[in-house]
Amino acid sequence: METVKAKTEDKMKKSVASFIEELGTIRTGRASAALFDRVSVMYFGKPTPLNQVATISIPEARLVTIQPWDKSIIKDIEKAILQSDLSLNPNNDGKVIRLNIPPLTEQRRKELAKQAKGMAENRKVAIRNIRREANDELKKKQKASEITEDQEKTGADAIQKMTDKYIAEIAKIAEAKEKEIMEI
Repeated sequence: METVKAKTEDKMKKSVASFIEELGTIRTGRASAALFDRVSVMYFGKPTPLNQVATISIPEARLVTIQPWDKSIIKDIEKAILQSDLSLNPNNDGKVIRLNIPPLTEQRRKELAKQAKGMAENRKVAIRNIRREANDELKKKQKASEITEDQEKTGADAIQKMTDKYIAEIAKIAEAKEKEIMEI
């Protein structure tokens, strides 16, 4: 029974961690290196994550600089940024790419807040699915007489408390991201 709880908690923690990572890719009015986590550059004929071919730095709140390690791919980096869904225009001086992060419009803020809410809902569903799997596993163990009925009930209660805790954590994280998106 303890292994079921430990596996369940581990899965829930991973789900929350991946939710935080996913939220990092949503553009707010501030510059962030995480914005470029999903940007891939064609390097030696293979799509390569931008952070593996260049240094991404944030010298100011609304400015990102990208310095490629190999100057010959600066045009490819520029092209990858233009093709991404970030809606940013790169400025290239031959050595470094500079990106000014413009403030978001009110409409775009609302869209991004809605997107963050949707991501949070999807994670809550994932947490509930993890709970269902754990409860099914406990029922199987009880039917196979590996644990008693009381142990199964106690385990299900513990898993429900765990579920409530992680769903509340996701809601709190989503609320903070929404607040960040909506601030001017």
